[in-house]
Amino acid sequence: MLEINKLHKSYPIGDSSLHVLKGINLSIQSGEMVAIMGSSGSGKSTLLNIIGMLDEADAGDYILDGLPIKDLTEKKAAVYRNKFLGFIFQSFNLINYKNAMENVALPLYYQGMKRKERQEKALFHLEKVGLAKWAHHLPKELSGGQNQRVAIARALAANPKLLLADEPTGALDTKTSHEIMAFIQQLNDEGKTILMVTHEEDIANMCKRIVRLRDGVIIEDVKVNQVRAEQYV
Repeated sequence: MLEINKLHKSYPIGDSSLHVLKGINLSIQSGEMVAIMGSSGSGKSTLLNIIGMLDEADAGDYILDGLPIKDLTEKKAAVYRNKFLGFIFQSFNLINYKNAMENVALPLYYQGMKRKERQEKALFHLEKVGLAKWAHHLPKELSGGQNQRVAIARALAANPKLLLADEPTGALDTKTSHEIMAFIQQLNDEGKTILMVTHEEDIANMCKRIVRLRDGVIIEDVKVNQVRAEQYV
């Protein structure tokens, strides 16, 4: 599903540069649920941005679903993102003036799908996250947990190969975090491949594998006995 070999990334700072990723090797199989952990500055967000095609490595190989991801124009990167990836963010990243259904339908608009079909698919995914009744509510009319469910429905709408979650529970209270993680685990049980950045140890242990970064290198990559979130809900 995802192969990364000898990945390097640096950023210029004044006359020098900051070497953020220092030869990362990472392989993720279809159906895995992997947490990426590390302190601030460890390189985890940079790695996620490269995997998400929001940034590009300086050197190394990145292959997604058999396709080399390299030297993409912004237009090509957008096409690949929409085809392969679903994003779940800590801050939800919903459009405030669009209702839940319109937010979920947005990736389908960029795929060129007709309006009626977009709406039907959006409603289907809102139903899946238990929010069909709130389809016509704006983000400000929903709770944090509900907004994150809308964001998950949007991420699923285009049927991505890989779900990327960046601190998906970071803005939520403990109870709501467990509810969201129970739902994400359910998606993984259904076969969805999930890669999640988190700084919370208990959330990481709800994945099946933990990759730890420090100073731009992987210092640990272990499979763990997954803690099921539903026991806390």
